Amino acid sequence: MRSDNTIPRERYLERIRPLYDVDIIKVIMGPRRSGKSVILSMICDEIDADDDHKIQINFEDLRFDFIKDAKDLDEYVRKQMAMDGKYYLFLDEIQYVKDFAKALASIKATTDCSIFVTGSNSRMLSGELASMITGRTMQFEVLPFSYSESKEYVTMIDGSIPDDFITDYIKLGGYPQRFQMGNESTAHRFLDELYQSVVEKDIRGCHPDIDIDKFKRIASFVLANCGNDFSARTISSYLKKNEGIEISIQSIHNYLNYMEEAYLLKRVSIYDISGKAVLSSKPKNYALDNGLRYIMTNTVDIQNGYFLENLVYLELIGRGYDVYVGKKYNGEIDFVVVSGGRKCFIQVAYLIVDEATSKREFGAFDSVRDASPKYVISMDRLDMSRDGITHINLIDFLEGRKDIFLT
Repeated sequence: MRSDNTIPRERYLERIRPLYDVDIIKVIMGPRRSGKSVILSMICDEIDADDDHKIQINFEDLRFDFIKDAKDLDEYVRKQMAMDGKYYLFLDEIQYVKDFAKALASIKATTDCSIFVTGSNSRMLSGELASMITGRTMQFEVLPFSYSESKEYVTMIDGSIPDDFITDYIKLGGYPQRFQMGNESTAHRFLDELYQSVVEKDIRGCHPDIDIDKFKRIASFVLANCGNDFSARTISSYLKKNEGIEISIQSIHNYLNYMEEAYLLKRVSIYDISGKAVLSSKPKNYALDNGLRYIMTNTVDIQNGYFLENLVYLELIGRGYDVYVGKKYNGEIDFVVVSGGRKCFIQVAYLIVDEATSKREFGAFDSVRDASPKYVISMDRLDMSRDGITHINLIDFLEGRKDIFLT
């Protein structure tokens, strides 16, 4: 059962709730310590069944350390199903069980059971389950707290919100536990230890032959430079010139894939605005939480816009949108936001302090002939909408007071 020291994560629950009794495996994925276990407990609490028909296993709990592989899991679950009726199976951090997909396929095929699983490695979850149970799973990606969730959580535990909370959130991100730390130094240490845990458990644990020193150097570069344009060749040249390390382009691509699998970053594809098509290349990377960027840099220059850009990206995918980098013949649009065949375009800026900045941000849409809505999001409180392009204040957007529309 979950602790009372939680907030309802309705943006995820409302997507999963219609499937509580549907005969598919509900796969809840996302970064470590992002709140997947809490959501799993919330689902368990909401389901109208007695406790005897709810089977809960947390594979990070030593009490279940005896479950090593698919056979152990299958045998344990069947022993718990001693009575008639539908069962609900909640398996937290399932990736610790060897060949878990075999057990889930067997249980699903031979029992009346609704199955929910969580995990912190997308390759293991989507790959193994997809190969065993094609078309019978649905995935839900959970992120650390959004800005509005963070405000709700801090209000609950502290009773009030600091005046500079937006700066704190931009810098340290939304991992729930970091809000329980007494000061920034302690939060920084928590984030660093979380990062090291991901590297050990989700990177080295899945790829034991990896050169962990080279991986950490590449990860540090990528996380510190999220939102910037750079390629694997750029990283290779930087490491050779500045650190005397030689690493192949293919190895760098592999390490970027490992980072994405472990939910350290998202690699974003290009949307060709003229051709109205998604291209295969992924030119930009965004961190799954700004706090992990911060511990790689120890500074946050909000004025360069990349931390804000990363924040807007996370808010958009947290709302369930598909998000791409917009490619024009003469430049880029920060984001093309797509849902159900509808879309809009978004530019992100820090402050629009003068006419030159205004022309740069609003002028980014000049060559876009698509009639879909266009937005500029910035920290400015004054509404600077112009030429059919809507300006939205960042905090108003994050708190839902102003929203985007797709057509």
